[in-house]
Amino acid sequence: MTSNVTAVSYGVNLSPSEAENLRSLLVGSGTTFEAESRGGNDRYDVCTVDFAVPSGSGADIAALRRRVAAAKESPERGGVDTAIVPADLRQADRKLLIMDVDSTLIQQEVIELLAAYAGKRDEVAAVTEAAMRGELDFAQSLHARVAVLAGLPAAVVDSVRAEVKLSEGAAELVAAFKAAGHVVAVVSGGFNQILRPIAEDLGLDYWIANELEIVDGALTGKVLGDVIDRAAKEKYLREWSAAEGIAMEHTIAVGDGANDLDMLGAAGIGVAFNAKPAVRAVADAAINMPHLDAVRHIAGV
Repeated sequence: MTSNVTAVSYGVNLSPSEAENLRSLLVGSGTTFEAESRGGNDRYDVCTVDFAVPSGSGADIAALRRRVAAAKESPERGGVDTAIVPADLRQADRKLLIMDVDSTLIQQEVIELLAAYAGKRDEVAAVTEAAMRGELDFAQSLHARVAVLAGLPAAVVDSVRAEVKLSEGAAELVAAFKAAGHVVAVVSGGFNQILRPIAEDLGLDYWIANELEIVDGALTGKVLGDVIDRAAKEKYLREWSAAEGIAMEHTIAVGDGANDLDMLGAAGIGVAFNAKPAVRAVADAAINMPHLDAVRHIAGV
């Protein structure tokens, strides 16, 4: 018996020699070459190579990922990454894409934009960085960061919303998944007041974030309800995939920080997007360029 996998390489200036090196590496690891195709756009190149993996060859997906990672050229030498993806996921009729928001779906960290209005941006940014590296408990760090917002007029939320920009390729990624009949969700350690209009504009199927408390037209420095932390992100992934009747093996999770790790680990494939080193080290795939729509090539959409 055999199983099928697909190697997807993507990056700026993906050379023919790099594709040949990938084929040689995988064939040398016990796989059988089946087909190759080229794609991409005016921003980056994509090479997709299909392989068969004979049972008992020792070339399981985890082993192939380790070998590809060990042989990977550094981003400074072309910025090319390779994802090893089960063919069943790429060929699934319905998939669920779930993404983090801050520094993933959008370019900014919203809490830092808000903190700027309190004159505390640098202080809050340092805490955010430590939390995303996994050095601080996320819920505790969120409460500490939100506390500096106490007393700010609620109007600053509207000002920050106007500053937020989608990551490059984000709208195209969501549109491609939706057009193909798949489900798109986001789960955020940020705030509903910022996420709501973004989710509505993109036509997301599911979304959730924290709720900033506002009393008498001012931020209180508190959030309402339970914090959306790493455990909550995995919980919503499982709940939404079950609600849609989509197997977990057919889910794709994308994030950049330590609070995304449970979600990335539970999904059929977890993608680290311009992520912290601790996240890149354990994710199934990594995108180290600013183009979020590369996820669609990994997922076969």
